[in-house]
Amino acid sequence: ARALVVTLNHPTPFFDDSYAVDSANVGPYGSAILKELLPLVEKRYRGIGAGWARGLLGGSTGGWEAFAMQVLYPDAFNFAVAACPDPVGFASYTTINLYSDRNAYFYDSAFKRTPRPGYRDHYSGTATVPGTSTPAYGSPYGQTTATVEEMNRREVVLGPRSRSCGQWDVWEAVFGPRGADGYPARLFCKDPSGDCEYGAVNKSVASQWVERFDMTRRLKQQWRHGLGEKLSGKLHVYVGGADSFFLTNAVMDLQDWAAQPTLQPAFGGEIEIGTHGGRGYEHCFNGYLPDGTVAPNGITRELYVQKFLPRM
Repeated sequence: ARALVVTLNHPTPFFDDSYAVDSANVGPYGSAILKELLPLVEKRYRGIGAGWARGLLGGSTGGWEAFAMQVLYPDAFNFAVAACPDPVGFASYTTINLYSDRNAYFYDSAFKRTPRPGYRDHYSGTATVPGTSTPAYGSPYGQTTATVEEMNRREVVLGPRSRSCGQWDVWEAVFGPRGADGYPARLFCKDPSGDCEYGAVNKSVASQWVERFDMTRRLKQQWRHGLGEKLSGKLHVYVGGADSFFLTNAVMDLQDWAAQPTLQPAFGGEIEIGTHGGRGYEHCFNGYLPDGTVAPNGITRELYVQKFLPRM
């Protein structure tokens, strides 16, 4: 069977990618892609132009997009591969629980101030055996290389008002409302000398994130009310057991819900937490090789089309 394989390129002033959803700050990219761009491509290149004939795949930011587009537009696609996705639920916004945590930079405690880790070990997508070009697994394990505070302070230096083109800033731009100054509203206080508690989560902003873009919450609320019938078997999620950016956490939350034996209809897709030799894969795991062989991220990340297009 023949297929069109399309890579979308949609940079914005906030990031090199729009996140492919309709956003108050970034713009109506979800609608533009789904209602304008894809129909044009299908018309020009003899695509079928029906939801049953479309699939999605991506990793990291692209993994979140694949998951979100399938959930938000359940009839428009028939198979979504979400590898190492950005947080698909905000009970685990990396190491922060937007529902209950008071401070994004430090764990809640009356007696001590423990920083939240934001980045661990090293990005392992291109790890190699020292002195060679042979792909290898990441090492060491369990090392905190940056805290949430440090990652955000860096972005403030690169560009104030969510303009660093960094990861935390674009999440604020995509997921959150517009602030009174016309820029994305801050999810938590980033100015240690300001009139707000340093790192304090803005619950009003967080509630708007949750309402619009917590995909796990949306599944929980709507699964038994028609969404499950449209999505059962379509969602295929992969993340390393030790993802460098703690993206494992939100996928495990999703897994806890999806694995319920009483869930009707059944989740039907797959959620795989990648390990090798008892160790967790780092960023960005997208499953094992088609025959089940365990291989480093540096190999599997080059095989998205070969692995998933036949299954689609």
